[in-house]
Amino acid sequence: MTLTIRPARPDEAHTLSELCKRSKAHWGYDAGFMALSDASLTIQPAQIAAGHVLVAEHAGRAVAVANLKPLGDGTIDLQHLFVEPDEIDHGIGRRLFGAACELARALGGTVLSILSDPYAEAFYKQMGATRIGDAPSDAVPDRMLPLLEFPL
Repeated sequence: MTLTIRPARPDEAHTLSELCKRSKAHWGYDAGFMALSDASLTIQPAQIAAGHVLVAEHAGRAVAVANLKPLGDGTIDLQHLFVEPDEIDHGIGRRLFGAACELARALGGTVLSILSDPYAEAFYKQMGATRIGDAPSDAVPDRMLPLLEFPL
């Protein structure tokens, strides 16, 4: 598979947001959960304009997206890393994670902070991230999520 990883284009915000939502829904979350998660799964044009969003593309189709947010003091938040459901387990997430780490380093990052979906925690641990505790979901009230860190 020929995979290209590139910066997102401003006109892709909606397409990439829908990719995030399909990927999240893949894990069986119900409609109420998905409605609560809608805002947190949306890629904003300003994030793309800042140069913090990467797209993995195959045959002209966006198949994965990653979004970073510098928090200061060398910490970069991995806000999104989602893969199209039909492309999961094909190595795309691994390659995009590597590219996101390269971008995080270029942004001055020394650590990647990851508030992970429980279904994605094992993936991040395979990448070398360490769970440092739990933190509240930014989308679903009273939900705690695994908080991981990856040294850059």
